[in-house]
This record gives sequence, C-alpha cells and structure tokens, in this order.
Amino acid sequence: MTHHLKASPETCAWGYFDATLEPALEIQSGEVVRIETVSGGPEQIPARDSGYDFPPELFDIHARSERQLPGHILTGPVAVAGAQPGDVLEVDILDIQLRQNWGWNMIRPLAGTLPEDFPNGRIVTIPLDRNAMTARLSWGLTLPLNPFFGVMGVAPPPNWGRISTIQPRAHGGNIDNKELIAGTKLFLPVFTHGALFSCGDGHAAQGDGEVCVTAIETALEGTFRLTVRKDLGFAYPRAQTPTHLITMGMHEDLDRCAEMALRDMIAWIVARTGLAPEDAYMLCSLAGDLRVTQTVNGNKGIHMMMETKLLNRKIG
Repeated sequence: MTHHLKASPETCAWGYFDATLEPALEIQSGEVVRIETVSGGPEQIPARDSGYDFPPELFDIHARSERQLPGHILTGPVAVAGAQPGDVLEVDILDIQLRQNWGWNMIRPLAGTLPEDFPNGRIVTIPLDRNAMTARLSWGLTLPLNPFFGVMGVAPPPNWGRISTIQPRAHGGNIDNKELIAGTKLFLPVFTHGALFSCGDGHAAQGDGEVCVTAIETALEGTFRLTVRKDLGFAYPRAQTPTHLITMGMHEDLDRCAEMALRDMIAWIVARTGLAPEDAYMLCSLAGDLRVTQTVNGNKGIHMMMETKLLNRKIG
C-alpha cells in the first residue's frame, strides 16, 4: 500500500520540529508513503508571471502557515505505528522527483562559510530541465542534477521542546548529505511514540559543504518505505547506500564532528564483523573516507563512508 501526503497549510510545519505535533498521517511499519514538499518563502520565489511553474499549494502555505522559527517548510509528520523511544526508524528512499522547473540559491549576510568575504545578500532563480535533469546557471554552465532531501528527521526528544529545523541533531533534520539520494537508507533513532517523520528542504544539486548557505533549493516529491526496527539500537543517524555504510557527526566544531563519525563507524564495523576495535580503527584509516557534509547550519557535519564489500566476512 502506498499512502500519499500532500503539502498544505494543514500538513506543513514552517521552521520547526516538535514532538507534540499531531500526525498528518499514520501508517503501519513497512508501508510506503509518497510525500510532497515545497521550498522557500515569499522572498525566495520568482514572480508569479515569470513563466515558471509552481506547486499549487505554495501560495496557500505562505498565506496560512505560521512561520514559527527561522527554517524550512516541512511536510509531516508521519506517525509509524509501533515505533517507541529506543527503536530505530529505517527510511528507505525509494524515489525522488522534481515538482517544479526552477530552484533558488541564496547568499545570506552574516552566514555561510565565508561571511566576511560575502557581506551582501543575493537570491538567484535557477532554471531546471526536468527531462534532461540539468540546471542552467547564469553564466551558461549546464549542471547535472542529483536531487535529495536536505531535511529528513523524526521528532526530537519531548524535553527539547520546539526546535528549529536549521541545526541537525540526533533526530536527523537538516543533515544536508548529498549521498542520501534515491536507493539509499537512512536510519534515525526514535525519541517519541510513532517516530513522527517529516521531510523538506529539497535540493536539486549540492556540493559537499553547501558553503554559501544553500544548494539549488526546490520542491521535491519523495517516496519512502518507513520501517520500525527494534533490533538495531542506533543512538545517532546512520545511512547505507548500495555500496557504503555512512556514519555522521554534527557539532559546532568540525573536529568533534570527525570524532563522532569515526567513533560510530568503528562501533558499526565491530558489531558487523567482530573485528577488534583496534583493527576497525586501522581499517578506517586505510579505507574509510571522512567527508565534510556541510559547514553552514550552526551544527556542522562530517560523515564517514566505508565500502560494505570490505565488511562482508564475519570474524570468528
């Protein structure tokens, strides 16, 4: 069974995660849901008579949805029956499609990786070719698209209260990891009943770092299989592509991020293979890749990637 959750003022939260939100939809573990999202506030979108197409609900969301905190427009949350604190929500990203023929990029004063170098704000509309899956940049460059959701997360612990979508944390959120395309899995620790999964912040293309604050921001539709896992016990987001395991670190300090991602990868290798921690640490040095996820969300990100083909033999 495939459920369909449309974006609307009733199904979107603008700028925040909150464990007290009522679910927009409830599904059974293992079921599939197709979720529509929108991107950007009134200040980021082109004029209505520009010739671009717009998701039909976008202007209604702008008019009727309360913008509670600075952040992204998320669609959800989706409650998954049986999910309890301590479980893990396995998010199979089955498909991602563009919903419009344009995106936007923004430089924001006092933000980004080089705020002193670029003090003036700028918003650029970028045409997207949905057939060729390319973007046309203003100086003539044709850029391939590789869409993914910058924000995928569950509700945070209830004692955190209402939090901004901008900073990624243990519940996931604004991870901005360009590896999380269709065909990958994201594992999110559950902190409240039903897990309460939401997504948004569609990206048509992004480099590691997302250095000027934004990617090509756009509206996406994602198809996800949401499965409650009671056998994993992950305490922090992890992911798996068809070829790699991914662990993540999120902190204001990139050194701490690297330590978090590395420590979690060592633990995953030990659990998966039975290797001694010292051998897993050595393998990470010889074959693991630490990559900068993003440097612009307050909590920065590092992720470590390890090829699964190196881990297929259980020791002992």
